[in-house]
Amino acid sequence: MVDWQNFDYFLPKKNLALSPAVPRESSKIFIYNTKKDKIIFDRFYNLGKYLPKNSFLVLNNTKVLPARVELRKSTGGKVIVLLLINELGNFIKAMVDRKVNIGDKLFIDNKYYFSVIDQKEKIFYLKFNGNRLWLLNKLTEIGKTPVPLYLRKTPLTEKELRRKYQTIFARAPVGARLSSVAAPTASLHFTNRVFKKLKRQGIEKYFITLHVGLGTFAPITDKNLKEKKLHEEYFEVDEETLHYINIMKSKEKKLVAVGTTVTRTLESLKLKVKSQKSKMKVKSQNLETRIFDKTNLFIFPPFDFKMVDILITNFHLPKSSLMMLVEAFLQFKKSRRKLINLYKIATEKNFRFYSFGDAMMIK
Repeated sequence: MVDWQNFDYFLPKKNLALSPAVPRESSKIFIYNTKKDKIIFDRFYNLGKYLPKNSFLVLNNTKVLPARVELRKSTGGKVIVLLLINELGNFIKAMVDRKVNIGDKLFIDNKYYFSVIDQKEKIFYLKFNGNRLWLLNKLTEIGKTPVPLYLRKTPLTEKELRRKYQTIFARAPVGARLSSVAAPTASLHFTNRVFKKLKRQGIEKYFITLHVGLGTFAPITDKNLKEKKLHEEYFEVDEETLHYINIMKSKEKKLVAVGTTVTRTLESLKLKVKSQKSKMKVKSQNLETRIFDKTNLFIFPPFDFKMVDILITNFHLPKSSLMMLVEAFLQFKKSRRKLINLYKIATEKNFRFYSFGDAMMIK
């Protein structure tokens, strides 16, 4: 069994990005060619120089909702709550910054409130007394961007965070069912200028949706490895888009997955089709047919990737499932280097890490 302790490393403070590059596309990119065992450093706006002509991009167009909100107890005390609105269910899962008890009511205003129904470890289960669509709209009005805790010292204002902790192509969820509570960070580097340059090279792009949760960034546990499962995340894929992606693959074009969330979605879909055990729900929304499902796929070494040929990603937190996914991809590509060694080079070359940090491409 793979040892998650091997995915630990020390990150100097200077390598922690508290704000993104300006402009986005000026971030650095660490390119590792596994076949040639060659490393190149460049800027993201030159991405097209390193992509094969017969490649195409798949990106995650989920939208981050300002899901961190200040609520009021019946006693008048204030509570900061992060609502995990990337999940469906009879209850809304949440993280709370101070002690609350089962049975407590947490008020948004004089009419709408959450009842604390249950607690499992650090996660609380809340029941909302109103309409979910109303809640999502209200969060847009009063909520705060749910940036990770390591960004609590960011110099950016809430107005700036709402723009910068969001991809330029993020879209509102279909039917307003779900949104993300974390950004698909590998996509934050893209600008219209980059897309135009890639289009001139004949590199097309397609979009899928995976609603990102906090579990994406959570440390690995022995339970994860024993069960070979992770947190569940919901995804939505337009059936026509999936059809075109499969056509491109059949023509032996190289699929460039922009981010671990795209990788997890596409590999999950492939496994579901292969096993013929898919419980995917196909729904029509706005005249398009969409596949709506969830995944608990845990990608760690060894893993046989069926869809992804090239991976664009950021530099991830120690002992995270994201690091294990990237290491699995390196091993799949028969890399002569471990991810932890590549990270060491990146820190020495002053690459910036985590959500607002620089990019890495493995080909």
